[in-house]
Amino acid sequence: MKRNIVITIISAAAVLLVFSLFRFLMDKKERTDRVLKVGIIYEGDESTPYTNNFIHTQQAIESQFGDKVVFVVKNNVPEEATADVLNELVEEKCELIFANSYGYAGEMKKIAGEHPDIQFCQATGDNAAETPFYENYHTFMGEIYQGRYVTGVVAGMKLKELIDSGEISKEEAKIGYVAAYSCAEVVSGYTAFLLGVRSVVDSAVMTVKYTNTWGNYYQEKVCAQKLIEEGCVVISQHSDTIGPAVACEENRASKTVFHVGYNQSMIDVAPTTSLISSKINWTPYMSAAVEAVLTGKDIDQYVKGNKHKNDVGGGLEEDWVQILELNSIIAADGTDEKIDEVIRDIKRGDCEVFKGNYIGVNPEDESDTCDLSEGYKENKDSSAPTFFYILKDVITIEQ
Repeated sequence: MKRNIVITIISAAAVLLVFSLFRFLMDKKERTDRVLKVGIIYEGDESTPYTNNFIHTQQAIESQFGDKVVFVVKNNVPEEATADVLNELVEEKCELIFANSYGYAGEMKKIAGEHPDIQFCQATGDNAAETPFYENYHTFMGEIYQGRYVTGVVAGMKLKELIDSGEISKEEAKIGYVAAYSCAEVVSGYTAFLLGVRSVVDSAVMTVKYTNTWGNYYQEKVCAQKLIEEGCVVISQHSDTIGPAVACEENRASKTVFHVGYNQSMIDVAPTTSLISSKINWTPYMSAAVEAVLTGKDIDQYVKGNKHKNDVGGGLEEDWVQILELNSIIAADGTDEKIDEVIRDIKRGDCEVFKGNYIGVNPEDESDTCDLSEGYKENKDSSAPTFFYILKDVITIEQ
């Protein structure tokens, strides 16, 4: 009788094991075979460098996963339409939704709270850790200040070449910057750029003009033209069109003004003036997020990067930030080698960007200052930039 009981137990265990294995294999097959519908809302389209950068990532994901992933894309979405467009994506049964503009973040998080079974990933967002906290709401951004600093060094080397050749004096080393908005993301970027320039030419100063829009070609171009008229010899930008690059190229007949771009190489539209560009590489995060949802894993644990709860970032070391093609025809001699050196120092932690004999002033509260002699650690607690101080005596804001 004992023998029969043992046989029965063993048989039951074997059946349970086979059943469990069958369920595991079926679940795995279902995860492997299923098609993931991914929604994405863009503030622009392929005509704007910022959104086009995301489109390249979308195409890379489509190539990587083939027919396992289907994108539902919404282009040129104004901020006031965010909720309606997100609800459309929910109704279309998207299981993962990306948004590429900071202005979408408020509605993204609100709707994420209403749909806990859908994963929402907000680029450049800074509200993932705020109350209320939702497990299915995520933010991500590349530590672009590193790219800004490297390209600033490139601009500084060109300025030094102009000074050494007698084309300009040290006092004429003036940078112009076309900036979208007065927010930490923009202020941090142009500050890092100028600090890169000043690491080579310590007399360089910067004038910033805000457009108060992310993507207005005409307005960005006009701002760049005004900065050129004011004597700037290098123009850079944190804005979404090629307007500033075109302004520099069209001015070459009267005076050569060099350009440093963002989001994409602009050498094709400004071959005699555009030195270099940097960009955030969105692919490491977005590809990993897609794979995580496909395979039933937690996004923030699966993504490789610098993690702050439901917020992830990365820099040059993680390939989240990239330095694009150098225009070697017009760049100063030795620039290639200098780029490699600066990138190596940043990756090793030997280059502290926000450090020097500078005092920063909060533009919204002059009593709030920051002494950079002790250094400021950008992206320490978030993927979104936090440096929001205007450097006294070296940066001028013009409306």
